[in-house]
Amino acid sequence: MDLVIARPEGLYCPPGDFYIDPWRPVERSVITHAHGDHARTGNEHYLAAAPGEGILRSRLGQDINLQTLAYGESITHHGVKLSFHPAGHVLGSAQVRLEYQGEIWVASGDYKVEPDGTCEPFEPVRCHTFITESTFGLPIYRWQPQSEIFAGINEWWRANAAAGKASVLFAYSFGKAQRILHGIDPSIGPILVHGAVEPLNRVYREAGVRIPETHYAGDFKKTDPALRSALIVAPPSAGGSTWMRRFGEFSDAFASGWMMLRGTRRRRGVDRGFALSDHADWPGLLWAIENTGAERVMVTHGSVAVLVRYLRELGLDAQGFSTEYGDEEDDAAAKTEPASESASTGEASP
Repeated sequence: MDLVIARPEGLYCPPGDFYIDPWRPVERSVITHAHGDHARTGNEHYLAAAPGEGILRSRLGQDINLQTLAYGESITHHGVKLSFHPAGHVLGSAQVRLEYQGEIWVASGDYKVEPDGTCEPFEPVRCHTFITESTFGLPIYRWQPQSEIFAGINEWWRANAAAGKASVLFAYSFGKAQRILHGIDPSIGPILVHGAVEPLNRVYREAGVRIPETHYAGDFKKTDPALRSALIVAPPSAGGSTWMRRFGEFSDAFASGWMMLRGTRRRRGVDRGFALSDHADWPGLLWAIENTGAERVMVTHGSVAVLVRYLRELGLDAQGFSTEYGDEEDDAAAKTEPASESASTGEASP
């Protein structure tokens, strides 16, 4: 019997009677991370890795029925031994290891293999069957070292500041924004953030992640001289909105793995694109799969057919899983975040 199968509600573990990242409300859910396509409201019970508790409560509500486990800690439910292991994707992200009657499966959720200092780095977990994402599962996707990307952002920001104009950087409010803030040079100028970003910054700081001082962008007026050297970090949903008018003359940029494609940069209509992703690139996916030792690989959301075909050529038993996971690179969460923020609270709901 397969340890994980696809059901209308989501990925289901029959012997354990629970779901992993269900997309419809269920009684028992195991959550890999808090992005909106993996962690949804309405479940009766949530189980997640302990480092993700703050983010999950921030996004789903403080009163959710949430149980947590430290990385590597295990519980047994209906004979299924379950544990969480770092996925390196965002704060609290985890792979789910399932063991039942000598069979071991690992559901990766989303992951990247380059450590970034904002979450526990990816940990390969040996298994018989590995469920992998394939968001960037094409050979064209090969990331530059993140240090080079951050250097490029700093250079762009400095040049704009020297020209007396603001730098507006669009980045997804959970994960990408904090990774950028952690990696850039805060001495260049003041850092302002959209109201959808700051509540998550607080959760990261409380978790011990170094995030430089940030200011709420709504507190600044168009005439404020600080804007002329500022970096403003905002979700993509803010682009083209009236919220942007307060910054006067600015240069804008977008940080996303999709920025590797020139056509995507043109469609976004931004001045610059920085190819920074919180997902594994093609070499990273292959490295992760190889290091699990899995002979069977189930591929979810992304370039499923291409990765399945390649893995079969390597002699692995590979097939696709049909899921309703999107991709936070398409920013399902940010699309629900208002671009104009409440004047009374100064913040939008994350």
